[in-house]
Amino acid sequence: MLLLRFSILAATAIALTATAAPVPAVDGSTDQRLAPPIHLRRHYFRFDPPATAEAWRERAGEVRRRVQVAAGLWPAPPRREPNAVAHGLVVRDGYTVEKVYLESFPGHFVTGSLYRPKGFAGPRPGVLSPYGHWGGGRYFDLGEAGVKDQIERGAEEDPVGGRYPIQARCVQLARMGCVVFNYDMVGYADSQQLTHRQIHAATEESIAAAIGEGGWGFYSTQAESRLQGPLGLQTFNSRCALDWLAGLPEVDSERLAITGGSSGGTQTLMASAVDQRLDVAFPVVMVSTAMQGGCGCENACCLRVGTGNAEIAALFAPKPLGMASANDWTVETISRGYPEIRHVYDLLGASANTRLRSATEFRHNYNLSSRRAMYAWMNEHLDLGAERPTEERPYRPLSDSELCVWDDQHPAPPSGVEHERALLKAWAAITDRQLDALAPTDEASLVEYRRVVGGALETILAVGDLTAADLRITETDQEDRAPPNVRHLTVLRRSTGAALEAVLVEPQDSCRSVVLWAHERGVAGLYQDNGEFVPEVRGLLDRGVAILAADLLGQGAVEEQRALQFNDDKPLASMTFGYNRPLLAHRAADLLTLAVAARRLAPEADRIELTATAGAAPYAAAAWAVAGDRLSALNIDTGGFRFAGLGSWRHAQFLPGAVKYGDLPAMLALGAPRPLRVIGEGGEGLPLVGRAYEAAGAADRLSVAADGPLIDERD
Repeated sequence: MLLLRFSILAATAIALTATAAPVPAVDGSTDQRLAPPIHLRRHYFRFDPPATAEAWRERAGEVRRRVQVAAGLWPAPPRREPNAVAHGLVVRDGYTVEKVYLESFPGHFVTGSLYRPKGFAGPRPGVLSPYGHWGGGRYFDLGEAGVKDQIERGAEEDPVGGRYPIQARCVQLARMGCVVFNYDMVGYADSQQLTHRQIHAATEESIAAAIGEGGWGFYSTQAESRLQGPLGLQTFNSRCALDWLAGLPEVDSERLAITGGSSGGTQTLMASAVDQRLDVAFPVVMVSTAMQGGCGCENACCLRVGTGNAEIAALFAPKPLGMASANDWTVETISRGYPEIRHVYDLLGASANTRLRSATEFRHNYNLSSRRAMYAWMNEHLDLGAERPTEERPYRPLSDSELCVWDDQHPAPPSGVEHERALLKAWAAITDRQLDALAPTDEASLVEYRRVVGGALETILAVGDLTAADLRITETDQEDRAPPNVRHLTVLRRSTGAALEAVLVEPQDSCRSVVLWAHERGVAGLYQDNGEFVPEVRGLLDRGVAILAADLLGQGAVEEQRALQFNDDKPLASMTFGYNRPLLAHRAADLLTLAVAARRLAPEADRIELTATAGAAPYAAAAWAVAGDRLSALNIDTGGFRFAGLGSWRHAQFLPGAVKYGDLPAMLALGAPRPLRVIGEGGEGLPLVGRAYEAAGAADRLSVAADGPLIDERD
C-alpha cells in the first residue's frame, strides 16, 4: 500500500484533521485539491520517516518503485553489450586518461573520460562521476577571473584545480587508487546526439517540431504517455556506464561508488535508488526539502508525488551516504532533511554510514570544501588506504583535444531530431516487447502481470491508504418525496482534503447491492432533462439496487478547467505531474472513495459495482485496475477510448504512462477475475482482457460487445 510519508506545506493548502471542520477553498468548494498545484520551487517537501525499520523497508520499496516507474525503467529495459571504445590514451603523473564511448540504447552513445590509477596492485574501486549544468560539461573551465574569485572567497586554493574542478575530482580519485568514469550529461560536451535545446531548453515549438514521420520527441504527449524522459535516459545511461565500468578487469565490482554535484547530484540520487550494485554514494548540493531540480532533465511525471529528494536519498540506507550542502536550496538541509535521513540510518543500525558537509559559506558548487569531504568519505568506505587528510596535488589539465571523444577515426554518430525520434521509437519497441511478453497465460503469469503493470498503475494513480476511517460522511439534505429516497451527502477524505458532493438513491426495500454511477456530468448524469431518472437508473432501482453518484473533482459546481491546474513556467508535463497527480488520477480515487463510502452507507449490501458511461470510461477503468476487493464488478461503455489518441498532456483524460502500460485494455484486464461487462468495443475486441480472464479461470465473467445495454438486466 502507498503510505504518504511526505506532507507538502503551503500557505494555500490546509490539511483536514480528524476534528477540523472543512475550510472552504476557491469557488466555495471545500475540496482542498483546488489549491494551487505543488511547485518544485515554492513548496516545502518535508520528509517524515516512519518509526520502525520494518515500516521504512516497506516505504522504501514503494519509493524505489516510484523512481523506477517515473524513469521509464519499470521494468528495466535489457542492457545491451556496451560496444565500448576507449582510445586516445593520455599519461599523466599517477594516472592515465582515455576517451570513451559506449552504446546504451541502440544507436545512442554515452561519452566520457576514463581515469585509471597508476602504481596500484589488484582490482581497484570503480567510481561513476556525473556532472551537472556546468558550462561545457567535462570541458568546464571557470577561467582565470573566475578561479581568482573562488580563491579569494576561500572556495578553492589551487589555480588549476579550482579552474577545472570537474577534472580535479577525477584526477584526485584516480591518484587515490580509483578507476573513475566521468561521463557526459545528455546535451553536454560530446553527448550531442540530443542537443542542449532539445533536452535542457525545450520550448513548445521545439517539442512540436520533433513530432512527425510516425515519431515523437522528448516532452511530447506521446513520450509522457510512455514515461520516456531525459531523466530516465540519463539514469539508464548511468546503469549502462556502471555495467561497463564494473566489468573492466582492473575494477573491483564489490567496491562501486558514485558522486556528482547539482544535476549530477540528481543523477547520483537516481542511480543510487535503482542500482543496488552501488556501494557508496556522495551527492552534492541536491539533497534538499526545498527546490528539487529545476531542469526537465531532473524531473519526470510521477517522480516526486508524495516524496522528494531527501527521502530518495535515504533509499541508499544502510549503505554509506555522504552529502554536501551550500548556500543554495540545500542551505537548510542540516536541519531539514538530514536529521530525517539520519533517523533512517539509526533505524537500520547504521548511524555511522551517513554524514553531511554543510558548507553554507559558499554558493552552489562542487568546490574544494565539498571535494575534500568526498575524498575522505571514499577513502573510508572504499578502503582506499590513502593518507589523511587527503589533499589535491597539482596536475596538468586535459586540453579540449585530449578530452574530445570524436575524431576522424571515431566520427560522431547521427544526431538531431531524426535521432531523437529514432531513439524514442526504439525505446518504445523495447518496452512493448517486454510488456507483450508479460501478457498472462496462466495463474502464475497473471500474478506477475499484476505485479508489474498493476504495480505501475498503483504508483501512477497514487490512490493512497484509503480506508473507512479516512472518511467523514455527512448528510446535507434529504428530499421529501415518495420512494425512491434521495439523500444528499458530503463525503470528505481527510488524508487528501477531497470533498465530494454525492447523492444516494435508495430503493423502496432494503438493497442487495449498490451501483456507483460514473458519468462525465457527475450527479447530473443520473437525470434526464425533465428531471426524471435515466432509464438505466430507474431499472436498477426497480430491481432493489441502490445508486451512489458524486460530482468528482472538476464536476458539478466546480468547472473542469478550474481543476485542471498546471505549473506553466516551462512547457513540460513533468513540472506539474512530477509533483501533482493528474485530474484523471484524482477522479479514479474519488470513485474508490465512493466504493468505501458505500460499504458504510449500505452495510447490508453484498455487492458494490461500478457502472461507467462512455465519458467516464478512462477514470473508471483506472479505478477498476487498482480497486482490489473494493469493487465487485464493472459495467463500462468505453466508447472506443484509448489514451494513445490524446493530443495534449493538458487534456483532462491524460495519465502519464498509460500508453506504455497497455492503455485502457490493460486496466480492464487487471480486474480479472471480477465480473466485467464492456460495450463500445468494435473490431477485434479486447484480446488482452480475454487472455487475463482465461488465465484467471473466469472467462465466463467477461462480456465484450460493440453495442448493447450497459447493464445486463439478467444480473
